[in-house]
Amino acid sequence: MIFHYLETGPLLVNCYLVGDEETREAVVVDPGGDEDRILALLAEKELKLTRIINTHSHFDHIGGNAGLHRATGAPILIHPAEKGMLTGMSAMARSFGLEQERSPAAEGFLEEGDTVAVGRIVLEVLHTPGHSPGGICLKVRGQDLVIVGDTLFQFSIGRTDFPGADYQTLIQSIKTKLYPLGDNCQVYPGHGSPTLIGREKKFNPFLNEDSSLV
Repeated sequence: MIFHYLETGPLLVNCYLVGDEETREAVVVDPGGDEDRILALLAEKELKLTRIINTHSHFDHIGGNAGLHRATGAPILIHPAEKGMLTGMSAMARSFGLEQERSPAAEGFLEEGDTVAVGRIVLEVLHTPGHSPGGICLKVRGQDLVIVGDTLFQFSIGRTDFPGADYQTLIQSIKTKLYPLGDNCQVYPGHGSPTLIGREKKFNPFLNEDSSLV
């Protein structure tokens, strides 16, 4: 498996590239912007982009959608609960003092239990609402690796003060969907450094406030 990530866009979103060494197919997860850098990485690795996946529709995670879609024709996939927000997030960007090209509409949808094939690699979709109603995580089948968007961070969690967010729902998503992946599962978040499920179970203050949802 080819796996790379780079910080993209004004809010430094971790954009992930997952590629298959044999077929040279690839997906990009959460292109926050800087699509020229993402395209350069794809070219360097001699990969063909087959899909653009957004873990959720917040503007900082979709800033590169339009440019990548225009350059490659790759369809955009997202959870159906994010469909309406996806194309309207340029207004949210302006509220942060930023201008952003409007994302094209999604051409496909990902729900709990769905899979995305990247050559021989399979990404398993986990629906993890709380930060956003249609937030998803992507577990690499057969490997201790999960891309979590803004569901979970090193020693923190996603914000729950946005419309459609809910703190208890997010905590429950983490404990019911991510904990079962095992303590050694590597967590690749939407911002900041990677971590481990076991490390967050032990040290994340948000996950130790209320043991009733374990």
